[in-house]
Amino acid sequence: MDAVRVALLREVLAGTEWVQATRRFAGTLRGAVTPHGGGLLLVGSTGYEPWHLAAHLDDEAAWSGLPELSPTLVRHRVPGGAPAHLAVGLGRLAAAGRGETLLVVTPEQPDAGLLERVHDARRNGATVLALDGGDRDLHALAHDALAACPAPPDGTDAAPADLDLDTVQHLVSAAAGENSLPAPRGHRRFRDRLARLADGLTAPPPPRW
Repeated sequence: MDAVRVALLREVLAGTEWVQATRRFAGTLRGAVTPHGGGLLLVGSTGYEPWHLAAHLDDEAAWSGLPELSPTLVRHRVPGGAPAHLAVGLGRLAAAGRGETLLVVTPEQPDAGLLERVHDARRNGATVLALDGGDRDLHALAHDALAACPAPPDGTDAAPADLDLDTVQHLVSAAAGENSLPAPRGHRRFRDRLARLADGLTAPPPPRW
């Protein structure tokens, strides 16, 4: 979803809580991943891998001049022959600690094993954020959380104020790279994201995902 589509979606959602909520959450994410921190870890659940969000955050990191937004995707199952940036397993969470940010993204209930790893990461000093379907156990572990609406059954239309997790991820990733959000510690300024996007059309950043 490009910047123009995000802008149109925000117009449709004007008057709902979503524009403010996604920008608020994006501000938390952007403030947590400081330039001198330990990095951003992105993990899903056994049945949901947020590779799409990983790709969008990687693009936002390049376009907005915020390399700290580029995540490390942590995978429950790493296929043989995967490139290095897609070969990080759950063992990485055991090393997560102070200065690092762990973003958990899943529409389904996380299993006990994942919750235990998230708990350990928080206890070791990592900042825990959650984008999910509203799981109470995960929200209890998170420093900040944003719950999306369940996807509507096939053949039905969602209400304008009901956003599924994929759409919420688009709004959050776009907002995380925008200048309108307060920069960490209030001392950094960046060019407008749309100008960055326009400049990048002639030489887009090479895809990693």
